[in-house]
Amino acid sequence: MPKAFQTIGLIGKPNHHGTNLTLKRLHHWLTMQGFEILVEERVAAEMGPKCNSVDLLELGDRCDLAIVVGGDGNMLGAARVLARFDIGVIGVNRGNLGFLTDLPPDSFEAALGEVLEGKFETEFRFLLETEVHRHGNMKSSNTAVNEAVLHPGKVAHMIEFEVYIDNNFMYSQRADGMIVSTPTGSTAYSLSAGGAILTPNLEALILVPMFPHTLSSRPIVVDACSIIKLVVSPENGDNLEVSCDGHVMLPVLPGDEIIIKRSHERLRLIHPKGHNYFHVLRNKLGWGSKLF
Repeated sequence: MPKAFQTIGLIGKPNHHGTNLTLKRLHHWLTMQGFEILVEERVAAEMGPKCNSVDLLELGDRCDLAIVVGGDGNMLGAARVLARFDIGVIGVNRGNLGFLTDLPPDSFEAALGEVLEGKFETEFRFLLETEVHRHGNMKSSNTAVNEAVLHPGKVAHMIEFEVYIDNNFMYSQRADGMIVSTPTGSTAYSLSAGGAILTPNLEALILVPMFPHTLSSRPIVVDACSIIKLVVSPENGDNLEVSCDGHVMLPVLPGDEIIIKRSHERLRLIHPKGHNYFHVLRNKLGWGSKLF
């Protein structure tokens, strides 16, 4: 029977002892089963000279499956690059909550073995594309798996902006910022700011004002095909930015327009058979178990 995957890429959090141990264990275990293994260059140096070291772009191009060892932050960083390739991605949790990382670091063999035999479930997560426009020209852009956030560089500093949905004016805001989140990101920053949880199968976005200066401002859910435009007031200070997944920062000036829309790229997540999103929520958020 042909293998579901032939070439497997290993990605992890650099300079992290626990991650390094798991990567070495994975490398040995997969090699013994005859898989071709490529290791992302940032962690390959810590694993010894026998590793086949490549950059993340080459890994995405050559591999059928990528295994990301770390927390959700590591998964997000890898996913923003790997989503452009036809590659499955699965995570080994070496972080805290780990909403996107299914496999336990100390006993991954059984579940991962079944995945490698073709017993898995596939789930697609869409990304956001964020652009900063100035005087009619795009100045910068990037993608996000979780969210794009307009915010001031200063902590607890109010800014003013207008919000448009598909070029229809929705409202103006005086707030500490605005979170535009995918369903994937609805359990991240958006949740902390009071947003609703969106199940991953929804084709929707949620807009969550950050500490709005009016009690009538509430999160709103819109269709994922909507184009969201945030127009920054010319009266704001200069120290503004848009963050993508909290990793990539795009500078913003007063008067700029931020366009946020669904990306054409999708992340192909691989889950072990029996994966249940509500079980993940109960486990990660400490929800109550069944009463009867």
